[in-house]
Amino acid sequence: MEPNRTSFGHQPFKGLKSRLKETPAAGTKEPEKPVARPAADDPEVERECFLRAMEGIRPVSGPQREEGRGAPPPAGSAPKAAGEDAVEGMKALIASGRGFVVADTPEYIEGTGYRVSPKMAERLHRGEFSIQAHIDLHGMGVEEARIAFEDFLRDSVIRNRRSLLVIHGRGLSSQGEPVLKAKVTEWLTRGPWRKWVIAYSSARLCDGGAGATYLLLRTRPVTKRHKKSTTGEQT
Repeated sequence: MEPNRTSFGHQPFKGLKSRLKETPAAGTKEPEKPVARPAADDPEVERECFLRAMEGIRPVSGPQREEGRGAPPPAGSAPKAAGEDAVEGMKALIASGRGFVVADTPEYIEGTGYRVSPKMAERLHRGEFSIQAHIDLHGMGVEEARIAFEDFLRDSVIRNRRSLLVIHGRGLSSQGEPVLKAKVTEWLTRGPWRKWVIAYSSARLCDGGAGATYLLLRTRPVTKRHKKSTTGEQT
């Protein structure tokens, strides 16, 4: 006797879909319930929730990790407004002179002697040469200052002192340009002592700033014969 058949033929998987819904497949897990959102005002619950959510997570290390740039700002601190750094810098400049650069002012002067690189004046201004002697012309008249200046340089040459400091003041009370400062520059560049000059420059702030001048002397003056035969600076 033949088995019963429907009009559409044999259907061996009929009812399989309903069985799969009733029984979970072997090796599968039921979907985990989402972690409950903690109360906003309970930090302990939030921490526990975070630890459960991060369970099994490993931090990235090695070249794939991108370190943050700098330490984070303190909690509660607000970013500085535009121009606030400039205001703070100005306050520090007024209070202590910090941040003031003499070489960036119109009062700065420098110069070099025959066949001397301009870098020598820069080195002089940076304080690379120890001051061996100094003279204070501040408050003197022009003629008195000239005599004192020449005596000072003459004595320095005799004593083999080559790195000097000449204090002349900034001439803030003078009408027009600073008188003594201009005269010292003139004596170094046009007078008989120009042959002894390797370089000169305005002093650093700690040594008088634009109110003083560093001076570096030669061991012997430049002569016409020296100019013809010298191919480089000899100090």
